Amino acid sequence: MSALYLTETDVDRLIDMKMSIEVCEEAFRQLADKQAEYVPRARASGPGIILHAMSAAAGYLGMVGWKNYVTTRQGAKFHVGLYDASGAMVALIEADKLGQLRTGATTGVAVEAMADPTTTEMGLFGTGWQAQSQLAAVAAVRPIKIAYVYGRDEKRRAQFADTMSERLAIDVRAVDRPQEAAEDLPIVVTATTSREPVFDGNCLAEGTLVCAVGSNWLQKAEVDCTVIRRADNIVCDSVKACQNEAGDFVPAIERGIFDWSRAVDLGDVVTGRATGRNTRESICLFKSVGLAIEDVAMAARVLSLARDRKLGRELPF
Repeated sequence: MSALYLTETDVDRLIDMKMSIEVCEEAFRQLADKQAEYVPRARASGPGIILHAMSAAAGYLGMVGWKNYVTTRQGAKFHVGLYDASGAMVALIEADKLGQLRTGATTGVAVEAMADPTTTEMGLFGTGWQAQSQLAAVAAVRPIKIAYVYGRDEKRRAQFADTMSERLAIDVRAVDRPQEAAEDLPIVVTATTSREPVFDGNCLAEGTLVCAVGSNWLQKAEVDCTVIRRADNIVCDSVKACQNEAGDFVPAIERGIFDWSRAVDLGDVVTGRATGRNTRESICLFKSVGLAIEDVAMAARVLSLARDRKLGRELPF
């Protein structure tokens, strides 16, 4: 069977957030059960360009694969390659939309495992591509009625609120101060490009779940040391990956506020091997940097759907 080439349009037609959450939850379950593994992201820099490379084996699916992407001043381009157990390449997939969905879906898995099931309000930092999927994912697993969103650009946050209100049929409200997207809210999600913390952790109410997903560089931190100090439970998509990439923890480690023995893997929470929330009043932190097992699992589902619907273009190898 030849390899299938799938475009961004194909991916968008084939998979939605609900299915993405199901796929990612199973991927984390299989990762915890040692039926899957991943290689953390590595980066190679050239003049004006960075190549980001990550890979994974999904034994439970009979697939292995990689995600490579390049970032330049002009933007980013993403691709996922899939191979079956025979070693044949079976798919090459444009993966910007796929990456957006899997990043949001991973937050959805964490919210499902760690947040109060009756939650109707949330706060969101960020008004970009990834923030859209974060909001959609939380709304898919919790009965969200109102979301308060903050971004530095007033026009962008107002436009984001209007667009997402219509898309999700919930009340998305643009707010003027960062604290309005964090204070006394049960779920707070950060999906920004900020290098510095975006809110003061002292404003969090008891029981809040903070999901920090924007930074996967050691030089960037979206949450401050106060959030980490106050968190009773700290869950990572992967502790190992976060040790390599989660700059949110670096200042807290330097100040002696945090050590990695406090953190557990999301897969262990999903399978019941670890606790994601001690009590209803516990402040909890979920930190995600992104794992290739999410990309490979998502790509495998997209490939299966594409074959069923006869989408995509066969490649000559």
